[in-house]
Amino acid sequence: MKKLLSLTLALIGIFSLAQTELGTVRGTVFNESTGQNIMGVSIYVNDEQIAMTDLDGAYSLELEPGVYAITFEDFDYETFTFENVQVKAREVTVLDDAFLTSLLIGEEGDSLQNSSVNLATVVVTASVNRNSEKALVRMKKNSSVILDGVSSAKMELAGDGTAVEAAKRVTGVSIEGGKYVYVRGLGDRYSKTTLNGVDVPGLDPDRNTLQMDIFPSNLMDNIVVSKNFTADLSAEFTGGLVNIETKAFPTKRILNISYGLGITPGMTFNSDYLYYKGGDTDFLGFDNGTRDLPSMAENSDYPTPINSSPQEVRDFVNQFDKTLGGSRKPAYMNQDFSISYGDQFNLKNDNKLAVIFGLNYKNETKYFDDYKYGDYQRLASDPSQYEMVFAQTKEGEKGVNSVLLGAMGGLSYKTKKSRYSLNAMHIQNGESTAAKLYVNDNGAATGHSGYRAGEDDLMFNQRSLTNLILQGTHKSKSGDFELEWKLSPTFTKNEDPDIRKTAFTYESVDTAFYNGAGGAPTRIWRNLEEFSGVGKIDISQVYNNGLIKAGAAYTYKERDFLIRQYNMRFLGGQNWDSYDPNDVLSEENILINNIWFNSANPETNPNDFNSNSSVIAGYVSNEYKFFDRLKTIVGVRVENFRLYYSGYTQSGDYFDNSEEMNSTNFFPTANLIYEISNDINLRGGYARTIARPSFKEMSYAQIIDPISNRTFNGGLWAFGSWDGNLQETNIDNFDIRLEFFPSGDQIFSISGFYKTFKNPIELVRIITANTGNEYQPRNVGDGTVYGAEFEFKKHLGFISESLRDLSISSNVTIVKSEIEMTEEEFNSRKDFEREGENIENTRDMAGQAPYVINAGIEYLNPEMGLQTGLFYNVRGKSLSVVGTGLFPDVYAQPFNSLNFTLNQKFGKEKRTKISLQVSNILDDKVEDLFESYNAPSEIFESKRIGRTFSLGFSYDF
Repeated sequence: MKKLLSLTLALIGIFSLAQTELGTVRGTVFNESTGQNIMGVSIYVNDEQIAMTDLDGAYSLELEPGVYAITFEDFDYETFTFENVQVKAREVTVLDDAFLTSLLIGEEGDSLQNSSVNLATVVVTASVNRNSEKALVRMKKNSSVILDGVSSAKMELAGDGTAVEAAKRVTGVSIEGGKYVYVRGLGDRYSKTTLNGVDVPGLDPDRNTLQMDIFPSNLMDNIVVSKNFTADLSAEFTGGLVNIETKAFPTKRILNISYGLGITPGMTFNSDYLYYKGGDTDFLGFDNGTRDLPSMAENSDYPTPINSSPQEVRDFVNQFDKTLGGSRKPAYMNQDFSISYGDQFNLKNDNKLAVIFGLNYKNETKYFDDYKYGDYQRLASDPSQYEMVFAQTKEGEKGVNSVLLGAMGGLSYKTKKSRYSLNAMHIQNGESTAAKLYVNDNGAATGHSGYRAGEDDLMFNQRSLTNLILQGTHKSKSGDFELEWKLSPTFTKNEDPDIRKTAFTYESVDTAFYNGAGGAPTRIWRNLEEFSGVGKIDISQVYNNGLIKAGAAYTYKERDFLIRQYNMRFLGGQNWDSYDPNDVLSEENILINNIWFNSANPETNPNDFNSNSSVIAGYVSNEYKFFDRLKTIVGVRVENFRLYYSGYTQSGDYFDNSEEMNSTNFFPTANLIYEISNDINLRGGYARTIARPSFKEMSYAQIIDPISNRTFNGGLWAFGSWDGNLQETNIDNFDIRLEFFPSGDQIFSISGFYKTFKNPIELVRIITANTGNEYQPRNVGDGTVYGAEFEFKKHLGFISESLRDLSISSNVTIVKSEIEMTEEEFNSRKDFEREGENIENTRDMAGQAPYVINAGIEYLNPEMGLQTGLFYNVRGKSLSVVGTGLFPDVYAQPFNSLNFTLNQKFGKEKRTKISLQVSNILDDKVEDLFESYNAPSEIFESKRIGRTFSLGFSYDF
């Protein structure tokens, strides 16, 4: 990071010295009817031709201070002129986007020249600049796919600080956990996020979607969501593909610093906040070695009472950190800080160089004093008993401190016909958790012994992601041919060093550690490292009446995963004078209770594995216009996917790079776009896509969550009736959309979609594991999803001129999903059918919400520098865990998010901005609940996140 910052500052210094008293004028030229930028437009300053637009339709002119007329001329377009352009010394003037009207198309779409010329001009190969809202709307209108998005201009005016805040405004989008984007109510498995068109694994390598609160909005060009598939896209998405495009060539210098504070009443400044002291670098999101596994534990012959002396055993025990419980202190305020820089510089021969850099830091503290976990069952013996019976509950406190540190930097170089860019990103996320819970286990429940315990849990999770993207774009002199290539390696780490669980069991006689009840104290080290490499190339060629595209891509991923666990043991009985977990490893107690640590890691450890996968893809696509108002886009993509596994099974068998999956699939796609009028489109499309299992799902691992006691079992493990043959999910997608673009950024649209799923993968409660909370990803019966979307955005100036800056918007997605149960699932549900209940062989699809609603009212006055709005978002109740037989289903409940935003810019040039945000105004809870026929809902997991008030300050230099 220091080297990158030094390079950036050096470049700034070099080009600052090179500046003269000249001023700079920059802008971009677009096609009025298509929204696409135009290459090779002649630029005249006071009737003298001095430049032409580059491959992005952009221009940068260095002029003496003064007032000019700047004219854009091209044989195929009407002449466009900016009058009275004022140029100041050493300042950059950014002109509004210039939209040129084509001379080839009349008002009603009739050709004014011969049809072959007209068709050649309608299909434009120049890349689309989406950073203005007007250009984005035109791009949506003329896009080959059904898409929605938000531009950088909108983000700036609306005061969106990060990508996740901006994404809330996109039709059919909902935000999960304040970080992840879901599209059309479908869960994470069917949504995908890319960065600059490249698949980048997120901080959580088990998610398809990238954590979007890490991207500052002032470094982004746009966010675009593709709702249907074309052959040039990865086939591994169904609900939507979200692409974040970062700025490559900022139109003017960016130098922004921002700082914010946030409080959550009841949490912030609460003196009972539960935490535990870790390493000195926790505030930067990573452990400094404080939580490292003791060196002796790395050896298979670590000291035990069997092979070593008592002193050697005590020395080994003393290598473990003695903190086993949380402490109290006041909770800090939430803080965030960011700095960003970007600029472009003119070089010789009209070439350009751009630099961009961003650094952001967030530190957030949450304290939940009423955190709840639960496990419930149906009563097996009495069908007339509707109420569920608790098997185990955990209630208490949980303190969480989360740190996010991110740095992004990029260099871009552009000639008239080529562009090269190198972008680097590093993200570090650390989360420290301390919990104090009361455990109540019901001995009357099936598979439970019955006990009470006081449990202390300490966890620290650190995640890091390092990504590089090297890419180039090259165009022919005419602009008809384009070649684009990308190379992108990503390195990801996810570590849980020294998870500590300590549970004193309360017995009638004494309090101690008992196996079969609260259990003995445990220490767990989890480590995951993953590499991902992507290479892709795309070519396109305009011909008389169409555009043909072809390309190839290769993606390689490799993961190493390891879990080590050590359990505390006692040579003889136990004698505790104090039940404080932080006293357990005192010198006195180590001696009195003869404490030693025993490895729970067998030599055939199924939680020590390596996996690798590859995708080789190729495609061809043709865009063809039969006549003026009908366009077709047809194509096919082929992908070969292979996955290899090395590791042990639960039975001790070892696989050495065993091929677990090898499939070749063809993905046809066809889209039709009929232009009913200049402002109305009717779209239809079909595509086949796929959803593949993750590395974790394609494993034999057994991963326990120490706080909830829930165990994840890899899908390769044959368990009960499950054969361990986890398959890909194949999806057929049908879409239709009617859209109307009245003017500006206003829009009205209505869409319908229908999807069929073969072999969908869902997380299922294991029926035969009655003694534990065990879950496994499995293929379930085939499914269907169908629904409709409605979107509108309308400015209220039609009511009164005084309301021209006020707008209302809403987008609603309504979905119906259905899964046909497997015979085993259906029979297990029938076995526990309640009186009056009639179980059919279909149910909801896991992860699919029945509705998503976004609505907002916004006031935006650029002249005053004022933006304020009230925004609402909710995602309907969705099945999160399929619980068959004895175990009821678990549903994620709707979270009603109502947020208020106020941004005010000050000063003559509006460089200073004050922001106020109120989040979760309705004080809604995040809850997952067990649900059963005619029974009151019971808690699976519940927490109240509280209202948060944030105040921010930023300044543009």
